[in-house]
Amino acid sequence: MAIKSIDDPERARLMGEEVDFYAEAIKASAEFRENYETRLKIVKSQDMPYENSPDGLIKHVINEKMDTAECCVDGYMQFLKPGEASGKHRHLSEELVFVLEGTGYDLHWDVKFECFDKFEWEWEEEPKKFEWKAGDFVYIPPYCAHQHFANQNTEARFLCITSRIVKAMGFDWFDQLEVAEGYEG
Repeated sequence: MAIKSIDDPERARLMGEEVDFYAEAIKASAEFRENYETRLKIVKSQDMPYENSPDGLIKHVINEKMDTAECCVDGYMQFLKPGEASGKHRHLSEELVFVLEGTGYDLHWDVKFECFDKFEWEWEEEPKKFEWKAGDFVYIPPYCAHQHFANQNTEARFLCITSRIVKAMGFDWFDQLEVAEGYEG
């Protein structure tokens, strides 16, 4: 059977609801590009908001709610007083930490998982300890439970960066296992 016109109901044989997803995507893309030109390309220190978070005191450098030109990663500075620990958490995105000042260590509880009908997750009972100092990078694998600790004699400050891509793919798995001392959210 030949299709007579674009309006011919046989053209797709779907008999489903007619939508305009494709046309909406074109419009949304044009709006995004127009809006993108107005986004922050340089984020000044005074424009980086602080937060007393479940993970401790942080200063957001890049966050999806800050309307920056960066659309793929989130980053924040974390501050730990001498002897202080961050909260303990895990997320499906990898994390990269750059130590700006101070000394301390991380505890990492590696994840073991199987994928049968659904994901089955387990974490190591005993954590691995990684010592760090200013200038070091710390890599945290996906869904690894982790916590940062400043040494007793020094304040620590570091930059934490995670990807938003995993979240956009539908894996917005983020668990706060323990809150930082003093958090009363």
